[in-house]
Amino acid sequence: MTERTVVVGAALLDTGRLLAARRSAPPDLAGRWELPGGKVEPGETPQAALARELREELGVEVEVGERIPGEWPLKPPYVLQVWTSHLLPDSPEPKPLQDHDELRWLTRAELWDVPWLDQDVEAVRKIAGEL
Repeated sequence: MTERTVVVGAALLDTGRLLAARRSAPPDLAGRWELPGGKVEPGETPQAALARELREELGVEVEVGERIPGEWPLKPPYVLQVWTSHLLPDSPEPKPLQDHDELRWLTRAELWDVPWLDQDVEAVRKIAGEL
């Protein structure tokens, strides 16, 4: 069996809205939208990785909730897993600190107003049921 690396994405939810982040890098992904997150480091749980990545990328503190059923292939050896999360009451508002140049809170009606990265589309479809 080949090694695989889990990339965690956040379905960051707030009163019926989902946070989308526009990539600023690398060039082939820039301008497309994604669920923020990143790679799980060795010895780290997916939940801990997601909290760390959101702290680094968005400057927020979150409570990680349930995993969205499913797993989506990225460029080998990476696979995407998505977890619901919510801002903690004392967390600042998210800001695009790393890898992103714009953030947008989307309602269910607005979910498809942005060009999602291909690998995030199926996850966003599943998240739509949570909104």
